[in-house]
Amino acid sequence: MIPIPDDAGALIFDCDGTLVDTLPLYLHGWRAAFRTVEGIDLPPSWFTGRGGLSERLLIAAFTEETGRTVDAERIITAARAGVIEAMPTVREIGSVADVARRYHGRIPLGVASSGSRAVVERSLSATGLLPLFQALTTIEDVERPKPAPDVYRLAARRLGVAAEACVVLEDSHEGLTAARAAGMRGIDIRDYT
Repeated sequence: MIPIPDDAGALIFDCDGTLVDTLPLYLHGWRAAFRTVEGIDLPPSWFTGRGGLSERLLIAAFTEETGRTVDAERIITAARAGVIEAMPTVREIGSVADVARRYHGRIPLGVASSGSRAVVERSLSATGLLPLFQALTTIEDVERPKPAPDVYRLAARRLGVAAEACVVLEDSHEGLTAARAAGMRGIDIRDYT
């Protein structure tokens, strides 16, 4: 069981890899997008080693590491479509979803993701988790992705809770860095899943 501090005023969850196991969906979507748009066979190990990066940071990492310039907009659009197409196969991460169910109605709950709103809403809907949350904050709502604190700060404002009272559940170094930078306590769910 994931321990939640007794004084938590709100819980803010990352989505991908924290509440829902979307890695297989993203792997499918991004590999297909690179193949279709650029003719590049992206090795699975390259993608899985970069969990927690926003779409734009993922493209920037590819460009920096390979020296190849790609059509970022077309790849992102195709990747999102591929992820959404695979959405019926998404599964919740039980130990984290159980925390959301346990605290639903007791304290405010929010989601803060570097993912797109369309993917976040669909994955939470497909798993039945969407109604548990009072606020969804995604990459479209902020200027800077994680590890910047923007998405967590905005989620706290939307929940009406001071940042220092919020506890974040995350699965990535970037996300935990963002939570700390926002003045929040973070729980690395990888220790419990």
